Amino acid sequence: MNMPPIVTPRAFERLSEIGAASGGKALRVAVEGGGCSGFQYEIELDEAKEDDLVLRGEGETVVIDSVSLPFLANAVIDFTEELIGARFVINNPNATSSCGCGTSFSM
Repeated sequence: MNMPPIVTPRAFERLSEIGAASGGKALRVAVEGGGCSGFQYEIELDEAKEDDLVLRGEGETVVIDSVSLPFLANAVIDFTEELIGARFVINNPNATSSCGCGTSFSM
């Protein structure tokens, strides 16, 4: 059964740290064609639009457009801090393969 993506508390905390909601913005997670594996994630601060799925937590908002939603079913949106840098990451069970950059995948 396809469930909407889950946003971890750590990801919501990071949005709070960067002041997304106070600036009137949400974290937009989208899937677009392209990248080295066929699809790529587009992650940016944006305003919510009418057909978006809205996920809220800790006063912050993550939005996903209706076209991207099927690609992100059952995914987990997280924030990680590693030696290569801090970033939002998508743990997507639908992806059959991904590349080293972490933003590109195939299904």
